Amino acid sequence: MKRGVTLSLKVAKKVLKIEAEAILNLRKKLSQNFLEAVEVMFLCKGKIIITGVGKSGIIGKKMAATLTSTGTPSFFLHSAEGLHGDLGIIEKKDVVLAISNSGEAKEIIEIIPFLKRLGVKLIGITSQPHSTLAKSSDMVLDVGVEKEACSLNLAPTASSTATLALGDALAITLLEKKNFKEKDFALLHPGGSLGRKLFFKIADLMHIYQDVPKVFTTTLMKDTLLEMSFKKLGFTCVVDQKESLVGIITDGDLRRLLEKTQNIWPLQAAEVMVKNPKTILKEDLAAKAVAIMEKHSITSLIIVDQSKKVIGVIHLHDLLKAGVV
Repeated sequence: MKRGVTLSLKVAKKVLKIEAEAILNLRKKLSQNFLEAVEVMFLCKGKIIITGVGKSGIIGKKMAATLTSTGTPSFFLHSAEGLHGDLGIIEKKDVVLAISNSGEAKEIIEIIPFLKRLGVKLIGITSQPHSTLAKSSDMVLDVGVEKEACSLNLAPTASSTATLALGDALAITLLEKKNFKEKDFALLHPGGSLGRKLFFKIADLMHIYQDVPKVFTTTLMKDTLLEMSFKKLGFTCVVDQKESLVGIITDGDLRRLLEKTQNIWPLQAAEVMVKNPKTILKEDLAAKAVAIMEKHSITSLIIVDQSKKVIGVIHLHDLLKAGVV
């Protein structure tokens, strides 16, 4: 390996080590102030406004996005823009998180008097507990690091990583405190594949009524095969005279049957079916259907009601088409 490449890897590993240590050391600093900040944010009747400039502002944007997506409405306000009219977004019922590594960012210091007049709670995030921001805050979260990952010890690196991690700690602690569940997450994330897994229910994707392949236990194989061919799902449900589910016949079952006997036509569905097929309820999440199919290596499920009557079916293709898989 060339010397230049070796040196580059050494530098990169050193950076990651310093930043990892910064996060681990941050754990030791979590104290009553963190708990008080969480409680203030939890009880907030308005929005969590996060403000900062430069690298702190970039971290603040991510922090606001994480809070919002996990059930705590949040908004990022660039401190400089706030000084030129955007402070109007802040209401008395809001809570403000101000991020400044030095605690002396001019733009933040200049909006503090407005916040005090309005009477909003101010949480300062800084590495300088004796700074102007810290002294002006109702509570202070210390994100100080021993050194930056920058070889000049100037560029915000380890300190910004620590601040980012602290933001995640706040968001997830609030998520737990609010008992934020998968269904709540799904409502806020309907667009991505994760959202589709959590948002779509079986009822949204299943085949119903005349699209459901279904035969009775006494149906002959000729008519059973016609039903399977016509519905084009590769299987059929088998029901009793009360239309309660008793079994399933798949294309694979037919192939295996033909390997054993040439004349399948006199047989009835009950003689060919597999008993106790896998089922699911229409209220279940589509993601649950995927999990069942993967576990049992099958491509379809039957939807039944509480009395075991067939009300629909779902195929792996339906889940693929909806983007759940």
